Amino acid sequence: MIKLIIDAAKDKIFLMIINNTINYSITHENTKINYEKLTLLINQFLQQKDLNLNKISKIYVNRGPGSFGGIRNSLSIVKAFHLVNKIDYYCFSFDDFDEKTDTKYENIPKLCEKLKVKKNLIKPNYLS
Repeated sequence: MIKLIIDAAKDKIFLMIINNTINYSITHENTKINYEKLTLLINQFLQQKDLNLNKISKIYVNRGPGSFGGIRNSLSIVKAFHLVNKIDYYCFSFDDFDEKTDTKYENIPKLCEKLKVKKNLIKPNYLS
């Protein structure tokens, strides 16, 4: 079961692939240009690891708080991936997690399961 984490809410766009016990990650500058080519960045990252969207079973996307443009774009892309490839997604926020919780990206899937984060539900949390 291969999982993809997308976080475009912060200063950098962060992508992580979790493939059993192996994790791969990459970051990009969080700029308007990268927002516009986020799908290309995701596909390039997957191709570098000999993967494609058909192999992804779940996507975890940060819904904020953070950058309006980054959140809006990443949520739209994840929703499109869901519609086209039937990939379930989970929208998390680091604010959802307890301060005592180890909130490393690689722990996001387990935390979402533990806290019963609903799948295929989007409730963005933009900074004003």
